[in-house]
Amino acid sequence: MEKKINSGLTFADFELSTDTLKAITSMGFEAPTPIQEKTIPILLSGKDVIGQAQTGTGKTAAFGIPIVERIDRLSHGVQAIIIAPTRELAIQAAEEMNKLGKFKRLHALPVYGGTSIERQIKALQKGVHVVVGTPGRVLDHIERRTLSLKAVKIVVLDEADEMLDMGFLDDINRILKETPAERQTLLFSATMPDAIIKISKKYMRSPEKIRIASDTLTAPKISQIFYEVRYEQKLEALSRLIDSDDSGRFLIFCHTKKEADEVSSNLKLRGYDADSMHGDFSQAQRETVLKKFKEGRIDVLVATDVAARGLDISDISHVVNFSIPQDPESYVHRIGRTGRAGKEGIAITFVTPREERQLRLIKSVSKANITRGKLPTKEEVMGARVNSLKERIQEFIDDAHFDKYLKLAENLTVDMNPLEALAALLKFQLHVFDTPSPERQEAVSLDDTGAPPGMARLFMTIGKEQGTKAGDIVNAISKKANLPRDAIKGVTIFDTFTFVEVPRDSAEKVIEFMHQSIIAGRKVAVAPAKPRSSKR
Repeated sequence: MEKKINSGLTFADFELSTDTLKAITSMGFEAPTPIQEKTIPILLSGKDVIGQAQTGTGKTAAFGIPIVERIDRLSHGVQAIIIAPTRELAIQAAEEMNKLGKFKRLHALPVYGGTSIERQIKALQKGVHVVVGTPGRVLDHIERRTLSLKAVKIVVLDEADEMLDMGFLDDINRILKETPAERQTLLFSATMPDAIIKISKKYMRSPEKIRIASDTLTAPKISQIFYEVRYEQKLEALSRLIDSDDSGRFLIFCHTKKEADEVSSNLKLRGYDADSMHGDFSQAQRETVLKKFKEGRIDVLVATDVAARGLDISDISHVVNFSIPQDPESYVHRIGRTGRAGKEGIAITFVTPREERQLRLIKSVSKANITRGKLPTKEEVMGARVNSLKERIQEFIDDAHFDKYLKLAENLTVDMNPLEALAALLKFQLHVFDTPSPERQEAVSLDDTGAPPGMARLFMTIGKEQGTKAGDIVNAISKKANLPRDAIKGVTIFDTFTFVEVPRDSAEKVIEFMHQSIIAGRKVAVAPAKPRSSKR
């Protein structure tokens, strides 16, 4: 939530209970955001509300604070239900509801698929005040009669347009029919398609409409930049931007699943810790990728708009529109993924010469201040990486356990110049500039891949983290490239990539058939491996 003052109004001006104000203060919220300022008084009066606002504008607290105020802690049964499109949004909304209701001792429970329903049933049996769930799992509980909505006072449809895009319209209708007719209904949506209007007319009573203007949606803490590049230059431009901020976490948006897979695969070939996520991913695959991104095991996530719905990670430093958004609202929605929790963020958009009109439209409608940027040179990128490395080196020097490495350094430099030793280590650390791009890797000699005579060693962008086994690799190559299984050797699987050796005279055929093929449910990039050691 943004911590900025909008009009001098404070939360105390809403005449909230002492417990709720105490919770708001403990969460560090200083003043209401525009959506909260407009929504909270209307909801406290009991009216239905349609709110048009993006993720990241503070809308969870906008409906959460009135819910906390209206719930009777001593009353039995679920009194409020919040429907969200994804597991991530359900968990985040439940966490915020529990924080807001901390001092009133209210309990919000997230319910979602892909995890033990028995545990959720036990929690429901103990009694909860608020349920936050995805449509499918909420219906599951209703059908099992483990969740009753007969005592519900408030219903919230959060990210309603996204739920409709994901095919949840029938589920929403069935859930709403289980709630009392005299309930209060709140609907929040980033866009207002016809289907949303139909739902509001069917289930809401004279709702108040609140819209946060586009010019307040683009947070001031987000620097917005565009780079004019030809399509074939985008990958090189992206690589240079990632290299220029060694500690950054990048969320890359692509239009299509195919493009997301290709960008991710090519980044892996260039040596980046990257992964993709799109609509073809199962819930388990999605959770695995998100877990890696949250834990920092990958620092570049390439996603489509559909896959990124409900994604709320507070420390994304850069959002990159690899493909320019198709409409201004999508632009605002995408860039809102950075600059969260009071932190600064950078939103980058690649624009081809033919897309200048689309950029002008985005600027005009969203009132965004998107400035033209100049890509950093290789020398500037190298300088930025060295400065970052210098800071990390100082951290190691300051570490209490550093002394034992001084002895190792002395031994290392007995027979060599210390300055040359440091330069060699720098070259090793900053290897990205010596790593061939995918295009150049295709041209690496198949006779010089570090394989035994008569063989060629290939690099594949799939590994242990995708559950890959040696048999998967051998079977795929044998089947697709029509090679005998015993001709495929040296399969070495690492966490995110694999090396395999094939006969030299079949290597080009293997690359042709295997590059961008599917192994273990994932699209894979394949290229000649770099030699194990370079003798120049």
